[in-house]
Amino acid sequence: MANPNQEIKYTKIFINNQFVDAVSGKTFPTINPSTGKKLADIAEGDKADVDLAVKAAKAAFVRTSTWRQMDASARGALLWKLSTLMERDVNVLSSLESLDNGKAFPNSLYDVQGSIKTFRYYAGLADKVGGDTIPSDGPHFSYTRREPVGVVGQIIPWNYPISMLAWKWGPALAAGCTIVMKPAEQTPLTALYMAALSKEAGFPDGVINVVPGYGPTAGGAISTHPDIRKVAFTGSVEVGKIIMAAAATSNLKKVSLELGGKSPLVICEDADIDKAAMIAYMGVFENQGQCCVAATRTFVHESIYDKFVEKAAALAKARKVGNPFAEGTVHGPQIDDTQYKKILGYIEVGQKEGAKLVTGGKPVGTEGYFIEPTIFANVTDDMTIAKEEIFGPVQSIIKYSTLDEAIDRANNTSFGLAAGIITNDINKAITFSHAVEAGSVWVNTYLAVLNQAPFGGYKQSGIGRELGKHSLEGYLETKSVTIRLPAKV
Repeated sequence: MANPNQEIKYTKIFINNQFVDAVSGKTFPTINPSTGKKLADIAEGDKADVDLAVKAAKAAFVRTSTWRQMDASARGALLWKLSTLMERDVNVLSSLESLDNGKAFPNSLYDVQGSIKTFRYYAGLADKVGGDTIPSDGPHFSYTRREPVGVVGQIIPWNYPISMLAWKWGPALAAGCTIVMKPAEQTPLTALYMAALSKEAGFPDGVINVVPGYGPTAGGAISTHPDIRKVAFTGSVEVGKIIMAAAATSNLKKVSLELGGKSPLVICEDADIDKAAMIAYMGVFENQGQCCVAATRTFVHESIYDKFVEKAAALAKARKVGNPFAEGTVHGPQIDDTQYKKILGYIEVGQKEGAKLVTGGKPVGTEGYFIEPTIFANVTDDMTIAKEEIFGPVQSIIKYSTLDEAIDRANNTSFGLAAGIITNDINKAITFSHAVEAGSVWVNTYLAVLNQAPFGGYKQSGIGRELGKHSLEGYLETKSVTIRLPAKV
């Protein structure tokens, strides 16, 4: 059950299986975006705390440590145990997520349940990471070993806090790495609660460390640390570039980046307009539009354009905005005042540049960071709202004439995270799926993210893949071993 008064037990840094104050003694507030009021004061980690966390993670990774000597199947069992503890505390985690992030409680519950499944997927994968035997020339026996890279730094965003934690912890732990994670400063509560559950599950000291703090300080210390061998980041392109540069100039640590998007969803003339409008509605307004794959560029064929806009507007107007713990709420607040003002600024620019505001566009209520679901029609490709990632509840509906034209326009972006098409023509579906430059393509659906399927972007939407077996690659080294065999008699 939802609990808007959920107790906040964990507010300190988690290092070596202990909750500790920041070395500096500093704290920072985490804010409830529904009210704009403080939820709790959180220990503010910086370089000194990251150094301690890395030291603990490095000790946990030495060749003779409990973690390194543990069977891969036993690592999988620990991941499964963690998932069962999450299942036990599903309502606590979901309530904390809604308090800290603002998403409607049913959505938080969905995210936590999905994260449980993510951990169970990687629990099953932990003992299935193997190498190859190689038919070598000469009197040699050659094989490969897949070995964990070592201490990894992980920096996660605020839009899906617990999901992003599971996407990062799952493959890293299945591979046998140790972790130093920085949650987003806006949403540290579920990460700290998960740290407590990891200790209860039985993960050895130092395997998992959580250092809340700010990007330039705690995040910067992770991306430049000489003893961290891989950094995984989900967030903006701007910050991703900073992290990649820091990784290069420090110790050439491995980097995986899941960055922004400006995803196209193409509605073909043969589509069922009601179904297409609903898919597009879910694809853009999910999580208040704070979704990296949000279908914010909705390309609609000219023959059905006006009817589609009418259907889309009706759905947006009916969307219930309000307290995430209230019955029937599906749309909560934006994450904070900065994002709130940024989104309203984009809405203002859209109107100034000539887009037609069909519905929405205004703040909701007098407290918190609520914005009406907003739809623009008559949007052209050169408009700011069609080019830049808004990360808010703003849908741009764009008219097109032919599929070839739609593909070219869909690809005319520096992003390439996701794309979708709604059609009853299999030839159109395949043509689009093969031609569009995006890491995930959805046909007659959207947001169909699966634990078993790789997720990541083309172009400036990132490097590497999350989820599926592919996600393990960034956490593993490949070692070739060649042994000379005795000469034949």
